[in-house]
Amino acid sequence: MPVDRCPTGVPSVDALLGGGLESDCLTELYGEGGSGKTLLCLEVAVRLALADRWVFYIDTEGVSVDRLEAIAGGRVDQVLKRLLLATPKNLEEQTKAVGTAAALAREARRPVGLIVLDSATFYYRLSLSGPDEDEGRLALVEELAELMATALGAQVPVLFTNQVWTRQTDGSLEPLGGTFVNHAAKTILRLDRLTGARRRAVLVKHRSLGEASAEFRITNHGLSGPLERAPSSSSSKGGSS
Repeated sequence: MPVDRCPTGVPSVDALLGGGLESDCLTELYGEGGSGKTLLCLEVAVRLALADRWVFYIDTEGVSVDRLEAIAGGRVDQVLKRLLLATPKNLEEQTKAVGTAAALAREARRPVGLIVLDSATFYYRLSLSGPDEDEGRLALVEELAELMATALGAQVPVLFTNQVWTRQTDGSLEPLGGTFVNHAAKTILRLDRLTGARRRAVLVKHRSLGEASAEFRITNHGLSGPLERAPSSSSSKGGSS
């Protein structure tokens, strides 16, 4: 049975994804700061809110209100009526926010169209190399497991962003969280900074599509890009990254 897709609203990215985010799984975005991860999340969130769908947005790093207004245009008030924003201040609060989002989606009393966790690994990273590292890892695993079950059971797309670390051997950027995080996401997009406002989305992992890439641009009003899709000769190391 074909899986429903949720368009992001960025034509080149939607073409890369075969139509948009799959509704029964997790999609991971990773890349260095300024690569467009949060902007892409906001694009999808605004699009669904304007379509009268509820969006549960868990923000750990501080969403730019100015960016939200720019993407929504003159309809920001309409967007805010359907945007449920949680701003956890620590990993415990993040876990509670994930549980609330999952419960709302499963109850289906409101038409939840999207859950966003931006960024999933911000507080986890703070726990690394400290006494709370094991606790942080366990919390992250449990959060993603709950979101996986929710996406599959409620047919609600889940989009989460991930921070990166630099591999010492070759300087490449790798997502945080290890093997479980990358296995939890059935779709993984790496976002690269190019020159100026140009960005590239690389499809690293997908259940039915091969590795490919597409460009998009950051503008004053959000994201835009050409309708093009090309094989990626420089994408990361395959679907199990």
